[in-house]
Amino acid sequence: MSIICGIPLLECVYCLACARWAWKRCLHTAGHDSETWGLATAEEFEPVPRLCRYILAVYEDDLRHPLWEPPGGYGMKPDGLILKRTYEDTRGTAPPYILYLDHDHADIVIAVRGLNLAKESDYAVLMDNKLGKRKIDGGYVHNGLLKAAGWVLDAECDILKELVEKYPSYTLTFTGHSLGSGVAAMLALVAVLHHDKLGNIDRRRIRCYAVAPARCMSLNLAVRYADVINSVVLQDDFLPRTSTPLEDIFKSLFCLPCLLCLRCMRDTCTPDEKMIKDPRRLYAPGRLYHIVERKLFRLGRFPPVVRTAVPVDGRFEHIVLSCNAISDHSIIWIQREAQKAMDVSFQSLSIKLIFSGQFSQTISCFIFLACWLLGGSICCSESSKLLLIRKK
Repeated sequence: MSIICGIPLLECVYCLACARWAWKRCLHTAGHDSETWGLATAEEFEPVPRLCRYILAVYEDDLRHPLWEPPGGYGMKPDGLILKRTYEDTRGTAPPYILYLDHDHADIVIAVRGLNLAKESDYAVLMDNKLGKRKIDGGYVHNGLLKAAGWVLDAECDILKELVEKYPSYTLTFTGHSLGSGVAAMLALVAVLHHDKLGNIDRRRIRCYAVAPARCMSLNLAVRYADVINSVVLQDDFLPRTSTPLEDIFKSLFCLPCLLCLRCMRDTCTPDEKMIKDPRRLYAPGRLYHIVERKLFRLGRFPPVVRTAVPVDGRFEHIVLSCNAISDHSIIWIQREAQKAMDVSFQSLSIKLIFSGQFSQTISCFIFLACWLLGGSICCSESSKLLLIRKK
């Protein structure tokens, strides 16, 4: 048609379509994914930086003589380390992990390390899955991650039961990063379903923090277990956003940017309604915490803001075209930004007011006076019942 008409119509349409796609994708930032979410409180986000340090401690051979200690240390007492499992102990069925008894925070913690690119056994765990292969509790999960979690629970159920019964006021926390996050999420799910193995532990004592989580469970399970499982995502992290099967991602790890770009183009042309319609589709588990530290058309990093929600209409469905998509997956960066969020973003004075309608003149004067004295700014929640006076 272009030759007959003498006008390159098809070429123009193609160029316009490509330009529209590029404009839409380049303007889509990670902040758009959580722009309607509420702000996380300091109390609920407090365990995250600490648990990130525990995950980093799994990489150490000897906690008494650490080699890779982050600024401020691991915050762990070597005497509280109950056990440490290596690849030799698990025989490749699960990643290395530690069991730590945290008396300072009344917590029993299992921390699982992330993917080891040099270990074929880790790839075997990831590749042991197909869409809809494993069903449990009315939903679908990643088969390999569930098997790894089952092995860990069977191996440690006796000592976990002993600790849970010995310390009835302590919580039981599963945490992990990347590959370990999927194992930790599956551990929490299995622990809730088979609580009899752990001395009939109450569901409210079980919790999980999946850092840089893998998409490991269907949407119905992700929402149903939101009171137990929490996922932490740093800005542009690629892993929670790609619905490409994990086994395909790491098969193509040598050209991961190419794979992410191709997947991004495919997701752009697929309606969100069609993507979330498949009940077998896997998602990031539980309640989501999104750490946002960069803004569109702005240079540098800003004080992190932590947003949280339990979304039911999609969870990070679009990959962000960003040079930080892979670096934001690093547990070191996540630990730093999570700690910064606790040190900076949550250093605010919270004033709870019970009122109806608009502010009275007296209350307004008090609020602005307090703001002036603190040298900060005012933020009002959506419910208009919580005011945050943030320090500059």
